[in-house]
Amino acid sequence: MIDHFGFPVSDIARSVEFYLDAFAPVGLEELQRVQTPSGALVGFGSAGHPFFWLHEGARGVQQELHFAFSAPSREAVDGVHERAVASGIEVLHAPRVWPEYHPGYYAVFLRDPNGHNVEAVHHTF
Repeated sequence: MIDHFGFPVSDIARSVEFYLDAFAPVGLEELQRVQTPSGALVGFGSAGHPFFWLHEGARGVQQELHFAFSAPSREAVDGVHERAVASGIEVLHAPRVWPEYHPGYYAVFLRDPNGHNVEAVHHTF
């Protein structure tokens, strides 16, 4: 049910080096790197699917965590969005395709009550 998760790090280069070195025996690889306005976003995983993400964050500041639930269809993603709107939940990004991740990445992003960024995503490959 969990599709992927991510969290901020204060030193992206050092963190990437740590995870690639320490978890090489379990097959963890860097699979994707996206440059965002706030810095690098680095995806790790295996078998071509990034499921663990790190992003550049500020030192000494509590920052949001991120996790995504797998959705069985685009309609399910839309359903999450509809329920969020009906319940007054903050919608960070309405459902759409995110081609910067991959051409079939369809997701909605919400803010949970603790300030975290939570997502429902459907992958069409």
